[in-house]
Amino acid sequence: MTLSNTRPITPELIAAHGLKPDEYDRILALIGREPTFTELGIFSAMWNEHCSYKSSKRWLRTLPTKGPRVIQGPGENAGVVDIDDGDCVVFKMESHNHPSYIEPYQGAATGVGGILRDVFTMGARPVAAMNALRFGEPDHPKTRHLVSGVVAGVGGYGNSFGVPTVGGEVEFDARYNGNILVNAFAAGLAKSDAIFYSKAEGVGLPVVYLGAKTGRDGVGGATMASAEFDESIEEKRPTVQVGDPFTEKCLLEACLELMQTGAVIAIQDMGAAGLTCSAVEMGAKGDLGIELDLDRVPVREERMTAYEMMLSESQERMLMVLRPEKEEEAKAIFVKWGLDFAVVGKTTDDLRFRILHQGEEVANLPIKELGDEAPEYDRPWREPGKPGALPASLVAEPNDYGLALLKLVGSPNQSSRRWVYEQYDTLIQGNSLQLPGGDAGVVRVEGHPSKALAFSSDVTPRYVEADPFEGGKQAVAECWRNITATGAEPLAATDNLNFGNPEKPEIMGQFVKAIEGIGEACRALDFPIVSGNVSLYNETNGVAILPTPTIAGVGLLPDWKHMARIGGARDGDQLVVIGGDGSHLGQSVYLRDVLGIVDGPAPEVDLHAERRNGDFIRSAIRNGQVTACHDISSGGLAVALAEMAMASGKGASVDLSEAQGPAHALLFGEDQARYVVAVPADLANFVCANAEGAGVPFRRIGTVGGDRLVVDGLLSLPIEQLRRTHESWFPEFMDGNGTAAAAAE
Repeated sequence: MTLSNTRPITPELIAAHGLKPDEYDRILALIGREPTFTELGIFSAMWNEHCSYKSSKRWLRTLPTKGPRVIQGPGENAGVVDIDDGDCVVFKMESHNHPSYIEPYQGAATGVGGILRDVFTMGARPVAAMNALRFGEPDHPKTRHLVSGVVAGVGGYGNSFGVPTVGGEVEFDARYNGNILVNAFAAGLAKSDAIFYSKAEGVGLPVVYLGAKTGRDGVGGATMASAEFDESIEEKRPTVQVGDPFTEKCLLEACLELMQTGAVIAIQDMGAAGLTCSAVEMGAKGDLGIELDLDRVPVREERMTAYEMMLSESQERMLMVLRPEKEEEAKAIFVKWGLDFAVVGKTTDDLRFRILHQGEEVANLPIKELGDEAPEYDRPWREPGKPGALPASLVAEPNDYGLALLKLVGSPNQSSRRWVYEQYDTLIQGNSLQLPGGDAGVVRVEGHPSKALAFSSDVTPRYVEADPFEGGKQAVAECWRNITATGAEPLAATDNLNFGNPEKPEIMGQFVKAIEGIGEACRALDFPIVSGNVSLYNETNGVAILPTPTIAGVGLLPDWKHMARIGGARDGDQLVVIGGDGSHLGQSVYLRDVLGIVDGPAPEVDLHAERRNGDFIRSAIRNGQVTACHDISSGGLAVALAEMAMASGKGASVDLSEAQGPAHALLFGEDQARYVVAVPADLANFVCANAEGAGVPFRRIGTVGGDRLVVDGLLSLPIEQLRRTHESWFPEFMDGNGTAAAAAE
């Protein structure tokens, strides 16, 4: 395939590049002439939604991004947060939604590869990964194929590269039938005084291409990711990149070795829009021009055009501005690791982005305006309507509480994810302290005797759809709560904002209100957003996904020996609920999965209560007063107790007779700011007195022991039956044997 740079620019060609007529007029006014075909491709890459954030920038600016521990907020490859002792954690989350639907294995694999590069480009060695995955309804004909391919892609890349996958989410809903979500998170460790940035400095310095060769895979990927899907989806397969984790591992080691030499002035991952975006960002940030000679770019295919080279999203590539006197030393490192190293251009003082190919100048554009003059829209939005109140008294109780709980723990969305995470290497590097399946993954900080980091990823899309403001708050609060439940101090977050078409006022309204909720929660909980990604146009044939603003967070454990797990309870421990009694059944999984209804408002998030209750929990854990802790979220108290019992292998006797309200609300209500803790019997009075003194609501509900989960007068289930039901749904679904629902009958 060749694409001539002299190809005439037609309205059809402009539209095919994702540019609106008024955006093309803006290009004409900016450069004073018609663009070449290569220049049209460059504008398409830089001005699409995926790269320019043109529909979201106005609202992203309202998020809190600073804090006493924040070293680098949004605007770089990843966020950087201080974790004491001269160390920092570097992390980010990004989407690879559209590519993963088209080509699930490579789409997911290159999503993992891209986010790992974002982290090690900053000079950090990756130490943890997570993935938040959302698929269509289980009985949709494509769902099993997509789950299989995505999970294999995540595992295939992460395992080969050598980073532990410590947590994440997997959920199913019909609204993702035509547009799945693959949100990839990575975190790495670095020294706070050795962070590398993408801002180029100095005129006449070499611009160096590092890593793998450039091919035709992924050409136009960023533009594809900024449009809705329709029946022509299969035609987009060539826009999906192809990954090689072994090359990426070599690139990691080569980059970290190179960074030790003092040769690097600026470095940038070649991600979305490849060579175009990386070169423009480096030059524009440093108020410098960039000149590239594409004849020097290492390629793996013959007769590649300038257009293809500039827009290829081939993986495992970096761009760097180098100290000239270090060129030979730098080259030797990359040759040693079997990677390409080529000087492909230079920095200039004319603020132009100039591309040479086969002796011709195929592009000459103003570099600052390519980024700074991208359209920015204040799109019309309409505040979504909210469902009316749904008192628990109007919600039917189950005929059998035991069967209702079994149905929840064995449902597609509440069942064990062991089938998924056992395909990931969760122990590589030897620092994992908590594995997937708990509230948060925990990784020891290598080289430090006691320090560890906790990671969690959370959002409840059904809440966001019912009330984007409260749902946005809840996504932040649950992430903060899951980190707190280990005993860690939540430090900062990254977001991955997945929504439908922002040109529809109702979708834009979801986005705006969710951002407002996220911002309010982050401010109240001192949990700034330091990096992130926006993924819009997640629609197929006009059907949008559920609004899914994923929040991933990082927390610090000063001493991992004082850490809580969900499965640490011991015989004789007292069970205490911290927070109020369950009362809210609107949008609950009990309503959806037991009664088959979606109705009512999302639960309200009292951020003062979140902060107060969470601070109390963290203090109790660190003071050695808690043997097990679990936050109460989807499924309410009943599911939290079942999960703790399965994790510890110990039953419990629970008495809710002193609690106020209907039994189904007490057991299945999804009120926020709540935890269940197991406390040694001799400390129970002390812990409860401390809670009372701190103004924290609490209720003693029972004792750990036996081999059954018993709630007086309501249910009595053997732990083995709970576990069998919980563990069977996913493998049976993937084996094609139907669902495990029969186990709950």
